[in-house]
Amino acid sequence: MNVADEIPPDWLADFEAAARRPLAQRFRYAFVRTYKPVLDDARYRSFDSMAEYRRWCEQNLPDWLGYGRV
Repeated sequence: MNVADEIPPDWLADFEAAARRPLAQRFRYAFVRTYKPVLDDARYRSFDSMAEYRRWCEQNLPDWLGYGRV
């Protein structure tokens, strides 16, 4: 059995349509901007040490963003 035979026809049609789009349009659709609370609220931040940065992350960022220690 050919691998292409295992791909659902509607998926294959979507892929082929996307492959025909110009590169600029594919780039525009490739990146989704998602607001990240606290991180996106300031233009930039700087820290004197990695320890200071990690402490700031633990105190200010929601756990679901994944910047906490494991």
